[in-house]
Amino acid sequence: MQLTELNAISPIDGRYRSKTQSLAPYFSEEALIKYRVLVEVEYFISLCNANLPQLNGVDASVYEELRKIYTHFTTEDALWIKETEKTTNHDVKAVEYFIKSKFDALGLHDFKEFIHFGLTSQDINNTAIPLSTKEAFEDVYLPALISVIAKLKELAIEWKDIPMLARTHGQPASPTRLGKELLVYVERLEEQMRLLFNVPFAAKFGGATGNYNAHHVAFPTTDWKQFGTEFVETILGLHHSYPTTQIEHYDHFAAFFDALKRINTIIIDLDRDIWTYVSMDYFKQKIKAGEIGSSAMPHKVNPIDFENSEGNLGIANAIFEHLSAKLPVSRLQRDLTDSTVLRNIGVPMGHTLIAFEATLKGLNKLVLNEIKFEEDLEKNWAVVAEAIQTILRREGYPNPYEALKDLTRTNTVINKEAIHGFIERLNVSEEVKVELRVITPSNYLGI
Repeated sequence: MQLTELNAISPIDGRYRSKTQSLAPYFSEEALIKYRVLVEVEYFISLCNANLPQLNGVDASVYEELRKIYTHFTTEDALWIKETEKTTNHDVKAVEYFIKSKFDALGLHDFKEFIHFGLTSQDINNTAIPLSTKEAFEDVYLPALISVIAKLKELAIEWKDIPMLARTHGQPASPTRLGKELLVYVERLEEQMRLLFNVPFAAKFGGATGNYNAHHVAFPTTDWKQFGTEFVETILGLHHSYPTTQIEHYDHFAAFFDALKRINTIIIDLDRDIWTYVSMDYFKQKIKAGEIGSSAMPHKVNPIDFENSEGNLGIANAIFEHLSAKLPVSRLQRDLTDSTVLRNIGVPMGHTLIAFEATLKGLNKLVLNEIKFEEDLEKNWAVVAEAIQTILRREGYPNPYEALKDLTRTNTVINKEAIHGFIERLNVSEEVKVELRVITPSNYLGI
């Protein structure tokens, strides 16, 4: 049965496939196999460059053809490996046999036992998976996140002068600017990005239990630690974890997933705030011809993009949290509990990507309802009480906080007239009264 959006179990491979297919070259089963092939081929080439006498017969001119094994890797190649795995019951060994078959075709039969030489499966998995994740992060995730941030910056500039009634505990508070409130999210996201960039993509490479046992016993004069570090860091562009057990200890991966979770949490906060502003009528939404907001209520234009984003980010964070909590824990020198978990990295990345696109779509649909901003400010003259009492404090006026409290905490309407009447009764100079009369909810905005 061919996989379609109608029969896929996961929505990231079904309903949302068009939004997540950019991740397939990094997190699909075929992608995992391809990255394993890449690591095995590059490892063999590195061995050839390590001055091992047994590999002196490999001419450097063949390296280009060797690299074509993974640069020209096809779905048919992946199927060959999967079919072989049915016999081996071991996925990495099937990759080794595939490369050996390619060596035979290239006339490199005499050297094919140096494929996977001295390695354990995790030397391949714990380099292939961080490499694929790193490239997915750079090629797909970052551009999507940057697009969201760029849109927020754009709106923050566009609405930088829009006065807005702030709310703390859901109650009217000292006014702010709409643009500034969006800049808060920009700053939060960019700060988390800076932290994220400090987390290396780490790889384990050191043989069956991390000590280069097999390498050392075969070639005791070779500095295998130096070889491993150069291979992982120079050739693959990853960070070499050393010493390790049989597996990468995943502490850096855990930090990476936690960082992605924090970014998602910030966007959840953004989604909920914008959703609330829509419900308050601060924003209208651009209407697309033919769209239906409610099956029962024709008037409705629901903030579904922000709801979609919030839901997907919640699922992503649940999995990111499991990844960061589970992966660093392994019994003794290694158990297999990391294997299945690692295969699911693409799942929270997929839900995250869907969410980023939904948030961006929602932001692009917002239409400022400036009249509502003005109305809310005008209805809440009580918020200038803070400004008045602060100036009175400056002037040494007795008990200004208490005086304003008695005025504003009465459950009666506090409007411009009430505030100005209070100012007139103050025992202060006319100069100070003029200063106080100028203050309005629309201009009491700070810096």
